[in-house]
Amino acid sequence: MQNLLSFLKGLGAARLMAMIAVSVALLGFFAFVIMRVSQPQMTTLYTDLSVEDSSSIIKELERQGIPFEMRNDGAILLVPKDKVTRLRMKLAEGGLPKGGGVGYEIFDKSDALGTTSFVQNINHLRALEGELSRTIRAIDRVQAARVHLVLPERPLFSREAPEPSASIVLRVRGALEPQQVRAIRHLVASAVNGLKPQRVSIVDEAGQLLADGSASGEQMEGATSDERRAAFEKRMRNQIEGIVSSVVGSGRARVQVSADFDYNKITQTSDQFDPEGRVLRSSQTREESAATSAADGQVTVNNELPGANQGQGAGARDVSKKSEETNNYEISRVTKTEVTEAGRVNRLSVAVLVDGVYTKNDKGELVYAERPKEQLDRIAALVRSAIGFDQKRGDQIEVVNLKFAEAPQIEKLPEPAGLMGMFQFTKDDIMNMIQLGVMFLLGLVVLFMVIRPLVKRILAAESAPETPGLPALADGTVPQIGADGQPVAPGMPSMIDIAQVQGQVHAQSVHRVGELAERNPNETAAIIRQWLAEPAA
Repeated sequence: MQNLLSFLKGLGAARLMAMIAVSVALLGFFAFVIMRVSQPQMTTLYTDLSVEDSSSIIKELERQGIPFEMRNDGAILLVPKDKVTRLRMKLAEGGLPKGGGVGYEIFDKSDALGTTSFVQNINHLRALEGELSRTIRAIDRVQAARVHLVLPERPLFSREAPEPSASIVLRVRGALEPQQVRAIRHLVASAVNGLKPQRVSIVDEAGQLLADGSASGEQMEGATSDERRAAFEKRMRNQIEGIVSSVVGSGRARVQVSADFDYNKITQTSDQFDPEGRVLRSSQTREESAATSAADGQVTVNNELPGANQGQGAGARDVSKKSEETNNYEISRVTKTEVTEAGRVNRLSVAVLVDGVYTKNDKGELVYAERPKEQLDRIAALVRSAIGFDQKRGDQIEVVNLKFAEAPQIEKLPEPAGLMGMFQFTKDDIMNMIQLGVMFLLGLVVLFMVIRPLVKRILAAESAPETPGLPALADGTVPQIGADGQPVAPGMPSMIDIAQVQGQVHAQSVHRVGELAERNPNETAAIIRQWLAEPAA
């Protein structure tokens, strides 16, 4: 202990504090590395959790004593990788996560005897809205959904029942396709009795109206004219890019489509008559005949009696006949009613830009070459067929070959084969390896840049001790002894090399021997006589 205490005292306060600091830093660093390496690998348990679901799951994890991590304000939970599957099954058994809404499980713990009809109706509405929200979230790109249903009751003594309606708020990743919006509307309408798809309104998290609840007919579900035109242009552009890219290569073609739409709805009725196409509709014939005899003009009773004129001779008589025929004809008539719906295409303009051909020369460099005109004409013919080209309508198609700014990447990385192909590293494994590599590099940096200089400074010798026995100069300084044993002038540089240090040590030893000889001349003489009397070795 005395040796240890003397050693520690000999180090000095500065060296001792430096050693303590280095020891503490090493212990802290290695403790951090050990804790980091020994910590279990964490992976995602659930994402996009609501506050209610997150709190319920955290309470269950704390009850089971399972370590976890929270990210994104509790929306993402991470647990040890080896316990993910069992935890999901266990939480699903308890009905977690609920998805931020209440479904039909609301009736599992309700007391039907003490519940009024009003509460039952409210619970049924909440359950229906919650189930619809869960179903809508199952659609791709839908991150969260909230459904509000309005189911009015039929008033008493009323012949007409009010129609139900629904409003849906979605939080989506990216943008929904029109087909997906229509699918959501029909899905909700089919789940609610008496609800029509046209009575469902859909809004996204940015306040953009995806479907108008007041739309009617088979229109494009409340889509505006600009949306219809943009959807048509996108569909045509995808079709053209698909057929052109199969010829020139993926990513080597750019297509732009401009469509001119006519949104006027026209109803036209026309009647056509064919005078040559007569058809007899009805025919009527009437004939009349009359005969009169000549008389003396006297009107007597005898003349009016029957048979009074039999005895008389036949006189002159007037006979008249009248024939009348009426024919009714129908002229051929054609009535034609044409209804032109809004949104017809007046004209299409298509611009296609294709890249050239790249080949390798003898040096392995890519050389650009333009495509032949025959190939461009064939591409233009394919585009005409794809869009339904109509020259009378004024459609235009331009196919141009220009060099793109970025050359294609022809070479592909070879797939790992052999021993490297046997190791299938996941993303988590790669991230862990990167973390270990970073910690190893940090350890090396700390070791060589911090600890090594501190250790050298601790083990390095202090400044050279003062030479004893030399008289002080006028300014109070002590002269130094050079390698030759002579005092060094004060004007000489103070920095000396290793040879000078060794010379100072020898000079100090000789000086001390001289001092001892001067103090004890008798003992010195006796020692010298003894050395002389000893035989030579």
